[in-house]
Amino acid sequence: MQSSATVLVYSDDANTREQVRLAAGRRPAADVPPVEYLECATLPAVLKALDEGGIDVCVLDGEAVPAGGMGVCRQIKDEIFNCPPVLLLIGRPQDAWLATWSRAESAVTLPVEPVNFAGALADLLRTRLAVEA
Repeated sequence: MQSSATVLVYSDDANTREQVRLAAGRRPAADVPPVEYLECATLPAVLKALDEGGIDVCVLDGEAVPAGGMGVCRQIKDEIFNCPPVLLLIGRPQDAWLATWSRAESAVTLPVEPVNFAGALADLLRTRLAVEA
């Protein structure tokens, strides 16, 4: 198992980024490595971080402005080679079809519910780390 995993968290709202960090904690599940968070508040920061590499999972806020996480997800899936899996934060359960359109691997509703969020994040980490192994 690698020593740690890097999770990019994109939201223009500092409170949403904090919800993500607190919900998953340092280790979202016992069988995944500890997590380090890289917070981004703008689309250029997200693209720069992904270009630099080393991101294991992206958590994107579908309610972010001006660049919403769904559009950002679709863009990075088109532009980033071997794009990390994406966990999309959606405003309503009815928006799940938009998460599918954006090509996100998983989606959870806001506000972040710790058990559901940590489980979804751990699943994506397991998948990503298995591919890299």
